[in-house]
Amino acid sequence: MKIQDILDKDIMYLQGVGPKRAELFRKELGISTYRDLLNYYPYKYVDRSKFYKVSEIDSELPVIQMKGTLTEYIMEGHGKGRRLTAIFSDDTGSLRLVWFKGVKWIPGTYPAGKDYVIFGKPNVFGGTWNIIHPEIESVEKLTVRKSSSLQAQYSLTEALRNNFVTSRVINKLAGTILSQLPGDLPETLPGYLVEKYRLASLNNAVARIHFPDSLKELEQAKYRLKFEELFYIQLKLLRQKSLRNKKIKGIIFERVGDNLNTFYKKHLPFALTDAQKRVIKEMRRDMGSGHQMNRLLQGDVGSGKTIVALMCILIAIDNGYQSCLMAPTEILATQHYNSIKSFLGDMNIKTKLLTGSTKKKERDEIEKSLLDGSLNILVGTHALIEDNVVFKKLGFVVIDEQHRFGVAQRGKLWQKSLTPPHMLVMTATPIPRTLAMTLYGDLDVSVINQLPPGRKKIITMHYFDSSRDAVYGFMRKQIKMGSQVYVVYPLIRESEKMDYKALEEGLEIIESYFPPPQYAISVVHGKMPVKNKEVSMDLFKKNQTHIMVATTVIEVGVDIPNASVMVIESAERFGLSQLHQLRGRVGRGADQSYCILLSSQKISKEAAKRMEIMVNTNDGFEISEADLQLRGPGDIEGTQQSGMPFEMKIADLARDGAIIEYVRKIAAEIIDHDPNLETDRNRILMNQINRLFPADRSWSLIS
Repeated sequence: MKIQDILDKDIMYLQGVGPKRAELFRKELGISTYRDLLNYYPYKYVDRSKFYKVSEIDSELPVIQMKGTLTEYIMEGHGKGRRLTAIFSDDTGSLRLVWFKGVKWIPGTYPAGKDYVIFGKPNVFGGTWNIIHPEIESVEKLTVRKSSSLQAQYSLTEALRNNFVTSRVINKLAGTILSQLPGDLPETLPGYLVEKYRLASLNNAVARIHFPDSLKELEQAKYRLKFEELFYIQLKLLRQKSLRNKKIKGIIFERVGDNLNTFYKKHLPFALTDAQKRVIKEMRRDMGSGHQMNRLLQGDVGSGKTIVALMCILIAIDNGYQSCLMAPTEILATQHYNSIKSFLGDMNIKTKLLTGSTKKKERDEIEKSLLDGSLNILVGTHALIEDNVVFKKLGFVVIDEQHRFGVAQRGKLWQKSLTPPHMLVMTATPIPRTLAMTLYGDLDVSVINQLPPGRKKIITMHYFDSSRDAVYGFMRKQIKMGSQVYVVYPLIRESEKMDYKALEEGLEIIESYFPPPQYAISVVHGKMPVKNKEVSMDLFKKNQTHIMVATTVIEVGVDIPNASVMVIESAERFGLSQLHQLRGRVGRGADQSYCILLSSQKISKEAAKRMEIMVNTNDGFEISEADLQLRGPGDIEGTQQSGMPFEMKIADLARDGAIIEYVRKIAAEIIDHDPNLETDRNRILMNQINRLFPADRSWSLIS
């Protein structure tokens, strides 16, 4: 049988698996074939060369390995609460081994009165050391078995553990597969790359990732597998970008006309920063190139992305095309609509807002004016992608906070024009460079890394609940000076499982400290009717209320220059990115602004680190890098919700940034010389792309 045929075999046929275990592997780990199991890499390694004595057990030890005698079994409890306990002893003392599953077959498999090696996590229960569901094998087997002192540990689920699928089991199965192969694993990188970059062979890397003989071998194996994984992701993205530029022609915006010139001379509310000017030039170049623009615009909160998008929209209008801007919430869409109307002033440009709340009569008028071409700019929510929203001549599309939209939703908007419109996707959450290169590596990226002149740095402070009186005193002082205050809570109602302040309880406290008629309070949360929310927002916007008590619904889309204080309750419950977004709601005016992080006295080390980072820096990109390090890529930018387009098996975007940049350069060089990957030496690359990414979606067209 060929090696490829063996690798594609159903895992149920592997010795030690069978139908029941195979279903468990499929359900819990997504492992269906021999290849899948070989590609299920360990997440850490423990040194199995050291043996501990019972007297050496320490609560700081995550796992221990011991030699000793299993002296007796004791069956305890009844029914579902039944458990099997064994006494395990060495010359320094004894401990208990405990099983809640397999209580019938354990004594027959591991008879009492013999010597064993056990491995597991020590816990204290009833004043005695216990190891629950330990790995166990006879001393005789240990002397026969030849293995590395570095024992691979695999991520396991509770269901796997309950069915006695341990790290040792998975490791043994990987070894069985490798022993059944009639030769080396077929190479998945061209020989010239393996040789040029001094990479371990695939066969050696896979064998050593599961069975390393030394730390040096392990590092070589990890590097080879990370190199390959990240290289193919970048190769696919760059090839996609190259094909798009060649195959998909874009609308050519040849002229800069009266609308842009009039706006620039008479309506621009402030001087553009150098960063804004640079970004506009990049986009003008794209829109005049004959290729469809596909650009990601990153900019910190308040950096002026909307004005940049509007100026590009005006170029589209000057060339006879319509534009639209889609935002994920009504609050944000309305904010954009009001900003654009305010910026344009009395210019003869027809702009409309379309959301789920738009009345039928107005909706009909919007649809009619879109079709006859009299409507220039349509701002809205998901309502824009409905089938009955049809443009006469759509040429420019802006998607804000784009990570909140699914791929299919963005695609429907892109398809509303026979000739692909130019696409600008924006985010107010700065994305770490390595994440941007992986999530949006096929897009061109523009960055606004300057704030408009006159903006003062927001002063951020961290206080514990015990200092609440001082915080409220500071709020009173700021209100007396004419400022307004946000107070943000993480929940609407108290959760039984969590002890932090909810909005409803918090509102009572705020009202007791800031009683009417001296103080007026607005309340905004996601479960309010839209109309009530708008009224409450409007009162705050018009400075008719002093304090807005809210949930994170105000994270984006609320721009009130007079609000200069942001108090974040239970700040330890928020991620860095969200804290930074919330902080960005103040500092919109010329006055000094403040962000106060209130937390409980007892917070984790990680939460304390987040507070420290927030206090020390206002730089969104610096914060996003720290967030990536602390939380990993899955939670950044909503990627966990929307799904990473590429599954990472071994690479870590938080720690492997240098490898990502390195392989991207290598991939770019290959695409420059062989964009279709059709030369003999690169045919293996094309085959691998087709195998790794079979459901090829053109992410660049719809991101």
